[in-house]
Amino acid sequence: MAESGLTKSLLFTVTAEDTAIALGSGSVPVLATPRLVAWLEAATCAVIDELLDPGSTSVGTQIHIDHLRPTPVGKSIEVGARLIKQDGRRCEFEVSAVSADAELVATGTIVRVTVDAIEFERRAKSGSR
Repeated sequence: MAESGLTKSLLFTVTAEDTAIALGSGSVPVLATPRLVAWLEAATCAVIDELLDPGSTSVGTQIHIDHLRPTPVGKSIEVGARLIKQDGRRCEFEVSAVSADAELVATGTIVRVTVDAIEFERRAKSGSR
């Protein structure tokens, strides 16, 4: 695939649909951790998708995130992913989220594994590993 160090970043603005209240993960109108994780995963996909062979895709297998501070509705955050290690099909990413005010919102790691897309879907439907 590729050398470590490849990076991508994406910009998002928190809406009411992204809050802990809307996603059922809390009772305050701030960026929900599940939405933050989805955005961080999107950044890892933006890196790995450019590297995939035809017919391949990637799946998330491990997530470790420290969600450090709240982000209210209307604030923008930039999420980024950097490929830090590749071992065969396994790709480990360092991820972070930074507010428009340059405050660190989250940091962590995400691991994705490349798979054959058709075979993965077949196994998922049959329930086999």
